[in-house]
Amino acid sequence: MARFQAPKGVSEYFPDRSTYFDYVRSTIIESARVAGYQLMELPAFEDTELFSRGVGESTDVVRKEMYTFEDRGGRSLTLRPEGTAGVMRAVIEHNLDRGQLPVKVYYSGAFFRAERPQAGRYRQFYQVGIEAIGVADPRIDVEVIAVADRAFKELGLSKYQLEITSLGDVLTRQNYLKELRAYIATISLDDETAARAELNPLRLFDDKRAEVKSLMSDAPVLMDFLTEESAKDFAKVQELLRLLGIDFVINPRMVRGLDYYTGTAFEFVHSELGAQTGIGGGGRYDGLMAQLGGQELSGIGFGLGVDRILLACEAEGIALPEGYGLDLFIVPLGTGDAALTIAEELRGRGIHVDLAFGDKALKGAMKSADRSGATYSMVLGADELESGVVALKEMKTGESSSVTLSALAHELIERISNFGEHS
Repeated sequence: MARFQAPKGVSEYFPDRSTYFDYVRSTIIESARVAGYQLMELPAFEDTELFSRGVGESTDVVRKEMYTFEDRGGRSLTLRPEGTAGVMRAVIEHNLDRGQLPVKVYYSGAFFRAERPQAGRYRQFYQVGIEAIGVADPRIDVEVIAVADRAFKELGLSKYQLEITSLGDVLTRQNYLKELRAYIATISLDDETAARAELNPLRLFDDKRAEVKSLMSDAPVLMDFLTEESAKDFAKVQELLRLLGIDFVINPRMVRGLDYYTGTAFEFVHSELGAQTGIGGGGRYDGLMAQLGGQELSGIGFGLGVDRILLACEAEGIALPEGYGLDLFIVPLGTGDAALTIAEELRGRGIHVDLAFGDKALKGAMKSADRSGATYSMVLGADELESGVVALKEMKTGESSSVTLSALAHELIERISNFGEHS
C-alpha cells in the first residue's frame, strides 16, 4: 500500500527543525508584544469577496492564486492568502475601531496561495503579521518597521536590507496614473498584460518577466509626483528611521503585490536566498477600511514570512540560543515513578524537562539524553533517591556537579538565567 505524502508545495516542520521554526516565529511575536500589539486569531477561510475587494482584482493573488471553493450552502469561500483583509473585517465586525485608537494587533498562522512551488515559495506558508489601525502618523509607520527590524536583529540576522518608498495619497496617484497610462500606451504589451494594466497600471512594475521590466525601465516614477503632504510624511519616516539607527535604501520602483497600499511601503530583502529574496514587507493602506464597509480610517502593517526568515537564519549559520530547548533530561534507573514526579515538579517551576521511558538500560538512556539536546542530564537511581543527591551533568562540557534534589529546581533556574531570559 502506498504511503501518504504531504501535498506538493506545503511547508511543514517536524523535530528538530520545528524547534528552529518555533524560535523564529516566537521571536517575531515577542517583538510585536513588547510594542503593545495584542493577539488576533483569524479564521483560515473568509468570504471570497473580502479578498477580491480588499486585495484587488488586478493582483496575481486574486486572479491566479486563491484557493476558492463553495461550501454546502453554495457560499463562495477562500482560504486566506494574506492577513490584512481578515483583520480589517474583524475590526469592523467587532467594533474595535470604535474604541481606543490605534487598534494594534498581531496574528500568525498558515496562509495559502496556488503558486508554482519552488525554494522559498510555497502553497501553504507561514506568516506573522501586525496591523496598527486608526492613526495616520509617520511615527507609527516607523514603529511597524522597527518591530520587524528588532526581530531580525534579535534573531542575529545581518545580511538583510530594508527598502522603502512612498506610494503617495489619492491626489498623488491620480496625477501619476495619468502620466503612467500615457506612457503604457506607447509600449507594446500582450493582451493579458494589457488587460492587467488596464485594471491597475502599477502592477506592471511588479512583473518579473525580463521583457516587461525592459519596457517599464523608462516609465515615470510615482515618487516624482508626491504631493507636498505625502513628501513631508515620507521625509519624516526617513528622519525617524535614521534616528532609530535602522538602515534603509529608497526603492522608487517598488510596488507591493497587493492593491490596497498607499503612502509608506517597505520590504525587507535578504542577500542569500536566491530568487526569492523577500523575507517580509508591508505598508500603509489608507482607504481599505472604508472599502470594506467600515470607517474612513488609516492603517499600516506588515506580513513577515516565517519560512523564508528561517531559511535566512540557516543561510547565515545562526544557531538556536542556549537555553531555548530542553533544560534537563532525567535518566531513571528503576526509579521511573520518582523520576516522573520530579520532572512534573520541575515543569511546574517553568523548567523544560524530559526523561527516558520504557525502563531503558543506562547506555540506551544516556544515548537518549545525548539526542535530546538538553543542557543538563542526571541519572536517578536508588542510591540518588536514598542520599537525596544527584550528579548534574552539563552535556556540552561533560562536567558534573553534585546537587541536592531539594535544591535542584533553584539550581537549574539560577543556571538557566545565566544564559539570558529562559525561553
